[in-house]
Amino acid sequence: MTAAQPIVEFRDVTKRYGDGPLVLTTLNLTVHRGDFISLIGPSGCGKSTLLKLIAGLNPPTTGELTVLGATPRAARDRQAFIFQDATLLPWLTVRKNAELLLRLRGEPEAGRRRKAAALLELVGLSHALDYYPRQLSGGMRMRVSIARALSVAPELLLLDEPFGALDEMSRFRLNEELLALRTRTPFSALFVTHSVAEAVFLSNRIVVMGAHPGRIAAEVSVDFGVVRTRELRAERGFQEKVNEVTRLLHGVEEHAV
Repeated sequence: MTAAQPIVEFRDVTKRYGDGPLVLTTLNLTVHRGDFISLIGPSGCGKSTLLKLIAGLNPPTTGELTVLGATPRAARDRQAFIFQDATLLPWLTVRKNAELLLRLRGEPEAGRRRKAAALLELVGLSHALDYYPRQLSGGMRMRVSIARALSVAPELLLLDEPFGALDEMSRFRLNEELLALRTRTPFSALFVTHSVAEAVFLSNRIVVMGAHPGRIAAEVSVDFGVVRTRELRAERGFQEKVNEVTRLLHGVEEHAV
């Protein structure tokens, strides 16, 4: 795969489950290397389904989908998925949870311990290596999940509302930390969220989706540069971009009604 080739490309993709109604219709979307794309839209518009198609968890009904120059299934080892729940194994320590994907891939113990420890240090959990999930806050559990996903050096990271259950301050901190991690361990990303401000802070592109059936209603470019700090949220341009996306989202929801 060359740098010019898309990371992900949907061409006229549709998705339905069995004989049910269309979940996604005529989906055309190109994700370029280095993109951080947020997907936002009303509940039921197919945001999570779109991620599952990319991950190879569900096949498209019609159309063509390529991921990292291959089929989604063939590209599984080069991508990672972070869910809304941290999905940690309660009987494993923080260190062992962070090592899990490497262990499943057959990485020797010394190598996986070294990689997991380095990533846990990056996410601020070097003090908690021997803790169990029950001893962690929600934000800490999500940091372990992020470290585990990044342990396999994914070219593509899929995130399905990973911060949705957290309080606002924890969400803000993790947004900032996620962008900081990208500068150290580069990856392209698709990120599902219901928060317009979160989408604007994280993304260089925002895809606004409509529902019944799910479709791309609009796309917004976000040109705040790669390095973003918490001060960005107080800037006038940031709030103007939030307002722009909010208007588009309200238009989609009114049309659905």
